[in-house]
Amino acid sequence: MSEPGPGAPGFGNYQNEIYLHGLEDRLPPFTTDLTALEEAARGRLEEGPFGYVAGAAGSGATARANREAFDRCRLVPRMLTGATARDLRTTVLGEELPAPVLTAPVGVQSIVHPDGELATARAAAALGLPMVLSTASSHTIEQVAEAGGAGPRWFQLYWPADDEVCVSILERARAAGFRTLVVTLDTWTLAWRPRDLDRAYLPFIRGVGTAIPFSDPAFRAGLAKPPEEDLIAAVLRWVPMFTGTDRTWDRLPFLREHWDGPLVLKGVLHPDDARRAAAAGVDGVVVSNHGGRQVDGAVAALDALPAVAEAAGGELEVLFDSGVRTGADVLKALALGARAVLLGRPYVYGLGLGGEDGVLHVLRSLLADLELTLGLSGHRTLADLGPGSLHRP
Repeated sequence: MSEPGPGAPGFGNYQNEIYLHGLEDRLPPFTTDLTALEEAARGRLEEGPFGYVAGAAGSGATARANREAFDRCRLVPRMLTGATARDLRTTVLGEELPAPVLTAPVGVQSIVHPDGELATARAAAALGLPMVLSTASSHTIEQVAEAGGAGPRWFQLYWPADDEVCVSILERARAAGFRTLVVTLDTWTLAWRPRDLDRAYLPFIRGVGTAIPFSDPAFRAGLAKPPEEDLIAAVLRWVPMFTGTDRTWDRLPFLREHWDGPLVLKGVLHPDDARRAAAAGVDGVVVSNHGGRQVDGAVAALDALPAVAEAAGGELEVLFDSGVRTGADVLKALALGARAVLLGRPYVYGLGLGGEDGVLHVLRSLLADLELTLGLSGHRTLADLGPGSLHRP
């Protein structure tokens, strides 16, 4: 086994901090059980925003399958491995990170807290974790970059149908210090989402989650009046530009031409798509079913991960999201071939419960759980993990 290096951050110490606060009758502000955050947020958020975050496509079968896949996959602890010191540090696409965790690109975060993405950027930066900013942000690229300070940041693209707008947004992201581009492939149009439909709740048509296009000079150039003066016209220009058009593989060179950093495709579930991505010269893929929000009855992301990782070989960096809730979940994904995971709904629930402090608490809880579970399962570094660390029926 490889040895933990010097200066490895002790994320597990958050456990000691909580217990010591107990001596002063101070309890954690929110639950440390990240699987219970959804229920906690249900009692705090309005029905529309809560349903938008918690909801899924169709019957919710894919979202359930994501969690069931993690439950079927079990860690097999090993004993007497000298795991007293643990090290979560890793390198993703050439970027050194303190842990294999990123915040997933979740849009319209202001529907759960006014600070939205600004709070998430500050919390992620405080821990040195990359924030992946959604194109559907409630705040502009530049505002989020300023909030995140020196913290690592990636940008997620919902690919607009207007090439000039696309290039303008990419140039802004690069100028603001966003290093890696994550292109979401699976949400070129919205799925049938009953929880939102039953309330006719879609923030975008009210101009929420549109801060990036509405502040973009190329987008504004196509309007007779700025969005501040004619919101409806801006929305009507935005909707067909960002939804309704499925791209093809031969369009990927356009993105490579206009982005000189790492390029990652999000939403890959089939090994053949991973092979095509590698052949297209992209740098990585995210194995993801969008948290069950896009295709009802789809394969669980964790079940798809091993075959995609095998197909990627050494040509692509493989990341993972969809269904991650605990430190054990992260370990399972890493053991099956992921380099890092993107955490979604849990940190958004934390945002809704307590703004920046809520996001920070959720991230610290996940990292502490991850480090402790790594050691207690008999591993000292992430490199020690592999399929042999698991029992899979």
